[in-house]
Order: sequence, then structure tokens, then C-alpha cells
Amino acid sequence: MSRGSRKNSKRNKVHEARATEVVQSAPPSRPASNSVMARLAIGAAVFVAAIAIGLLWFEATKDPVRPTMPVDLGFVGSESCAGCHQAETRMWQTSQHRHAMDHATEQSVRGDFNDATFDYAGTRSRFFRRDNKYLVETDGPDGKLAVFEVKYTFGVEPLQQYLIEFPDGRVQALSMAWDTRPKDRGGQRWFHLYPDAVITNSDPLHWTKLNQNWNFMCAECHSTGVYKNYDAINNHFATTFAEISVGCEGCHGQGSRHLAWAHRKPSSRGPDNGLLVRFDERSGITWSSEAGTLMPKRSAPPASLRKEVETCGRCHARRGQLSEDWTPGRPLSETHRVSLLDRQLFHADGQMRDDEEIYNYAPFKQSKMFAMGVTCSDCHDPHSANLKAPGDGVCAQCHTPAKYEADAHRHHAGVPPPPACVSCHMPERRYMVVDRRHDHGFRIPRPDLSVETGAPNACNDCHRDKPAAWAARQVETWFGPERHGYQTYARAFHAAWNEAVDTQTLLAAVAASGDIPGLVRASALAELPAPDLNLIRRALSDPDPLVRLGALDGLEGVPTEQLWALASSQLSDPLRGVRIRAAELLAAVPLSQRGAVDRDRFEQAAAEFVAVQQLNADRPDAHTALGSFLARQANATAAEAEYRAALQLAPSFAAAAINLSDLYRQFGRDSDGERVLREALAGAANDASLHYALGLTLVREKRNEAALQEFGQAASLDPSQARYAYVYAIGLHSAGQRDEALAVLRNSLEMHPNDRDALSAAITLSRDKGDAAAALGYAERLSRLMPGNREIDALIKQLRQ
Repeated sequence: MSRGSRKNSKRNKVHEARATEVVQSAPPSRPASNSVMARLAIGAAVFVAAIAIGLLWFEATKDPVRPTMPVDLGFVGSESCAGCHQAETRMWQTSQHRHAMDHATEQSVRGDFNDATFDYAGTRSRFFRRDNKYLVETDGPDGKLAVFEVKYTFGVEPLQQYLIEFPDGRVQALSMAWDTRPKDRGGQRWFHLYPDAVITNSDPLHWTKLNQNWNFMCAECHSTGVYKNYDAINNHFATTFAEISVGCEGCHGQGSRHLAWAHRKPSSRGPDNGLLVRFDERSGITWSSEAGTLMPKRSAPPASLRKEVETCGRCHARRGQLSEDWTPGRPLSETHRVSLLDRQLFHADGQMRDDEEIYNYAPFKQSKMFAMGVTCSDCHDPHSANLKAPGDGVCAQCHTPAKYEADAHRHHAGVPPPPACVSCHMPERRYMVVDRRHDHGFRIPRPDLSVETGAPNACNDCHRDKPAAWAARQVETWFGPERHGYQTYARAFHAAWNEAVDTQTLLAAVAASGDIPGLVRASALAELPAPDLNLIRRALSDPDPLVRLGALDGLEGVPTEQLWALASSQLSDPLRGVRIRAAELLAAVPLSQRGAVDRDRFEQAAAEFVAVQQLNADRPDAHTALGSFLARQANATAAEAEYRAALQLAPSFAAAAINLSDLYRQFGRDSDGERVLREALAGAANDASLHYALGLTLVREKRNEAALQEFGQAASLDPSQARYAYVYAIGLHSAGQRDEALAVLRNSLEMHPNDRDALSAAITLSRDKGDAAAALGYAERLSRLMPGNREIDALIKQLRQ
């Protein structure tokens, strides 16, 4: 994710893996490089250090894995609710929540296990039954054919996956799935979730690897009352759930208090019914059309805490888990870190990218619907999850059909059938090959933004044979040249992700606006190329926790002597997610610079941060995050142990290898750093960041020719990183290859036209070559990026003479 030149520069030095941003989804999207997971042994000395970290974890929190609950609060199962709530139970029984996970039985398995076969990447897999078990013969962890028992089914429509349990408690999701759609719609077949790739046992996306692990990636949202129970010492899971699928308590929380209340005599029940949350946001609420505009208006303003949205967001947001101590109706940032807008997951206008699942929490929180007070159950029945009316009927609950069905609104007279509301305002995107889902941003179609930013638009979803510019002109003929919409920030993020000269101004305007959704303001704060301390100070007291988190992200790179005064107040924030992000940020502040009043609060928040990493200790991200935290506190031995633990789990995990190598650099151990990077590259030859880090190490070892080869590899493998090309060009110039260096810079500037380092180097190299015209052109481009710079103005004057 681009955070501007200041943050990009820092990222190229050291990779920070933040476990609070570990994203859970199943399955994940394919990374840019085809890295391979190799084996790496850990020596006895490092093992001893790892035990020391285990003791640190134990001291930080007595029981961080399974939270301490009141003795009378426990799970009772959906069957306990059915007696009193029969109508709700009947609807739930038919829902996808009810079938989110199940034991593999005759009733639950939809796939063809009658000796069916499927070919992929040179492997023929076979699906069959024996002794009332469902079995699959396919390539295992070692790439050899083996027979595995299907333990569970996963989902039901439009596809069903299958889970395999291993002796160490890992449950893995097969990447071959059954298309449950009817045959006339292309279904009733086996297919692979990565049909355009070649996923073998050496790939991190292979079904036996970390990125297809149910215990971490899937369990929390497909079952109820999940506790991961990972044993870091023995690398073993003992994951449990209270109910195998998403039951009543998956949304309402533990039901024991409510059940006890229900069993009392009516005369002794009292007003507290024992539920952990009352989903009463729609109680007594009506929607009416404003006179003259026919726009629906809520009878009362929405509450600042949207309990339904935060509860649904637990699984319908792209997020990482901070704690298993989840309570429905509470802000999601208490127990999860929600992903902000970034170029890997989102388009500049906030739409999710096609290759990511449509996690509707982020799009919905960007919408005008959310801002006006619409909540999930306004449109969906909360128990069946079905729409509350067919077709456009769900929209007609609030939007007068006479206005919105008219040709004056739709502009598609004579088109059979006429486009539905969702066709234009909730375009579909495909996920997992066959699963089409609607974006919940409720956007006005903006093909003009597609022209400017490349974001998709609903018009061209249908008119695929026409360019976005055609659609933009057509819309202009209908509605005039001025485009209006609730989402007004696409240009700011497009500028940020393309290093435009006005990035700071545009993002600051977004961050400061009270009319822009909190998630977007948070993202703008995190993206600011240079921290705006006045903006950040105001944002740190914003009622939206996401904005406070974005403000803390915006403080990355601020000198440590300023950090404590700016961020220490967040150590006592009411939400855990904010507290631990503050602790992570402030870890580098020396004790002498910490105010005495806040020191205890830092230790408490730091313990919470460590507990998060313990919860996620099955992931290399968590160990790397803890390693970076310890390194910031000058605890090099413990940091080394954590980086080593990350590499034990994933030997080619770049962030851990690069950070460990950088740690060795600080102690003059570049030869050890080189070895770490080469070991990681053995399983990830196409990882540009590893090649770049190795190049820097070789430069320090004065092996410039070998370093140049690594820089060239990095620049070739990842052209999106302007820094790689710049350093490669400087290396070529130092080796006497000026023309080759200029060629690299020219190619890079085509993709990164506003990269100041590349422009500066191109000026110098062009002048050295005697090409004053080219140097002048680069200087004029740099001047537009840095107006009023006297040195550049003087240079331009000189080149023009």
C-alpha cells in the first residue's frame, strides 16, 4: 500500500508486518509472485530464545487465548432457542448461515463422490466413497498422491468446499470445489479456485499450506463460539466451536443468561432479558419521502454506534482478529482491525477489486444509505438472510417506484427487461470463480471516474464493447456536465496511488471533511505523504474509532521525540484496537521521553499488543510484528527469536527475512543477513523485495556487481516499486553504464511520472551525456512537482541558455 514517498522510503528499508492488519478470508487472492515455501531449521540457541518469548507472553497476559467470561455466560446452542423462537428458527434453518459448515454426511455433501475425477496442474484427483466416508485422492503436502478423508462441508451455494483434518489439528480447505449451481447455468461440476494459475505443493496457495488453513482463515465466521487454541511450542491446534455452523449465538452472543431469564416465571423475569445486545435500531422507525424530492428520510437520526452493522461486520468485513472476546453490538475495532482503503484491495473510488471477496462492511460504510441510517435488516431478513422483497421491491420500501421506474430516471426505454436498481447502483463482481456478489456502496454510476482513475463502473458492466469515455458522454447527455455523488474522494486516492503533486492537498481535504465517511477519512489520514499534525490531533479525538486508527497510522515516520506527546493519550482509548496500535507506534520512544503518568498505560497496552500476537502465533505475520515491536524497544535477542519463529512457519516470508537481515545489519552481521535472504529466496525466487534487500546487503559487503544483478531482478519483477528502478539505475551509472541507467529511468518514469528521485537522476545523467534538451524536460517536470524550488528554477534557467 502506497503511503507517499516518506513512507515508501521507510518501507523499502524495513518491512513492518502488523498483525493487527492480518486479513482473514478463504481463500486469499493470489499474490504477485509465485513464492515457494521451503524448509528452514532453527538452531538450539534460537529455540531457547523462543522459549523466553513464550515466558514474555505468559507474563503479559494470563490467558490471552481463551478470554475470561463471567461464570453465568456461556453458549447454549440454537436448539435451545427454537422452542420460543419457532418462526425465526424455521427461516434460519434454510439460510446459508445454517449451512456455513457441517459434518460431511449424505445430507450435507453436494459434490459428486461417485468416483469422479478432476485434472489440474498435472494432477488427476479422484473423489469417491468408502465405508460411509467421503474421500479424495489428490496431491498432498509433499506433492505425492494420497487419500484424504473429507471431514466437513463448507458452504452450500453457489459452491461447496471440503475440509480435511490433519493429525496436528490443522483443518485445510481443498482448492477444488463443487459448483452447486444447476447444470444449465454451468454448475454440477468440479472446478479449481485458481483456474488460471498452476498451484502445486510448493506454492503458498496450495490447499495444504498456511493460506488455506481453516483454523485461522475461516473458522471464526463459519462456526459459532470458536476458540483457536493454538499451541505455539508444539505447533498444534486444538480448535473448538460451540456450534458447527453460524447459529443464533453467532450473532446474538452467548445465550445462557437469556435462557435462564426465559425459564423464570413471567412474574419474576424483570426488564433485563439477559441478551448481550438489543438490535432495536429499527424499532419505531419509519421512512417517508421529503416533499418535492421524493427522497426517503428517516423519522429519527441514526445512532452513532450502529449495532447491526458492527455485528454483521465481524464476518462481512475484511479484517484481522485481535481477540476472541467478542461481544455483539460493540464497535468492531474492539476485537478486530478493519482494513482501510488501499490500492491492493480497493479501487480509488472505494469499490472492492474484482479478485477480492465483496466484504460489504467497507463498501456499505462508504454509502449514503449508511449515512442516512439504513441498516442491514432494512433490506435483509436477519434470520434467513434473504431480501425482504423480490427484485426492486426491497428498494421500493423507501424509494417511490413511480419516480425511479420512470424512463426519465433509467434512460433505458425499450430495453427488455429494463435494468433493475441493483444493475446500476449495486454492480456484481465475481469471487471464487462462480460466486457473484453485489457491491454495497450504492453508488451513482460514474464512468467519468473510470476515465480518470480506471475504477470500474456499472455502465460498462453491460456495455463491454464500449469505452468508459463513451459511457461518460452518454451520461452527460442525460444529466448534464456536473456529476454529483456521495463518494467524492476517488481523485484524492488516485492521486495518492500515482504520486501526484497535489496528493497532500487532496487527501487533507478528504480527511478534514465532516461529510465524508469515517472509514474514508481514516484511509486518507493513513495515506498522507507527510503527516498533518493539526489534522491528526483533531482526528485522534474523533468519535469514530477507525478515524482514530487512521490518525495513528498517519504518525508513522514522525520523529520519536514528538510521538509521545501526540499519541500517548490513545493508550487509554476505550477500544482495544486503538490502544494496541498506539502501543505499537510508541514502542520506539525511549523511556526517558515517556511521561511518568502514561508509562503504566503503555505497559498495559503493550501487554494487549503481545496478547494479540499470541492469539495469532500460528501466523508468520504475528511473529514478525512482535519482532518489530521488540526491535523498536532495542531487545535484539528477542526480536531475532521472533523473526526466526516466523521463518520456521513460513521459510520464505519476506517481511521476517528482510527485518531479520536488517537487524543483523545493525550489529555488523551482514554475512548472516545475506544467508537469511538467500534461504528465503530459495523458496521465493520471484519475490522482488527479497532481491532488493539482498542487493542492499551486497552493496554493504562491497560486492557491487552481484548487488547490481539483484537490483535488476527486483526492478524487473516488480515495476510498481519506483524505488527498485531508481536504485538499479544508480547502480548501473556507478558501473559506467550510463545509457542503460537512463533507459531504466525512462521506463520507470512511464509508470511513475511523478517520482522525484527518478526525475532528479534523469536530469543529472542527461546532463552528463550532453543531452541538455532531455535534462530540461525532466527539470521542468520536477519543477511542476516542486513549485518555487530555487535550485530547480536556477537549473532550468541554466539549461535554457
